[in-house]
Amino acid sequence: MSRKYQIRDQDELYFVTFTIVRWIDVFTRDRYRDIFIDSLKFCQDNKGLEVYAFVIMTNHVHLIIGRKGKSSLQGIIRDVKKYTAVKILEAIEQNTEESRRDWLLYFFERAGSFKSSNTKYQFWQHHSHPLELNSTRKMINYLNYIHQNPVKAGIVYQPEDYVYSSAANYAGMVDKVLDVKFIG
Repeated sequence: MSRKYQIRDQDELYFVTFTIVRWIDVFTRDRYRDIFIDSLKFCQDNKGLEVYAFVIMTNHVHLIIGRKGKSSLQGIIRDVKKYTAVKILEAIEQNTEESRRDWLLYFFERAGSFKSSNTKYQFWQHHSHPLELNSTRKMINYLNYIHQNPVKAGIVYQPEDYVYSSAANYAGMVDKVLDVKFIG
């Protein structure tokens, strides 16, 4: 892994992206997005994860994260990706109403066959390209980038209208899917 994409300072905030293999649109269903949110909540409560911003798009997730306590950010990222991959794949397999079930499982199994470390499926691309946010300017730029993702994708007109984003938190709205710490 390039030095550019390493977590060197556990006390800094990082912008990370988790991308589904082949950019497959899985997060079009609330059920799968909720699994991801529940994993973040668990890591906030039990592993010291601090989420400052997030957005769940159809085929990728952007986060600004930090940590408190002894757990390393690398470990937390690994745990979130592993848990969500297992649980979302189980949900796809068990969901008889999932119209794309066979198609999705075919591509996840195919992606998994190329990596000897996989037992059957691969859900996430292996890298998350953590970028250290060591200045206020970087933090604000990435915060805005995250919140503008659904707007630029044409999903909503205003960032705070997208349910699976921290834009609602920053706009002071009562309804939100995840508590976050604020930048600034």
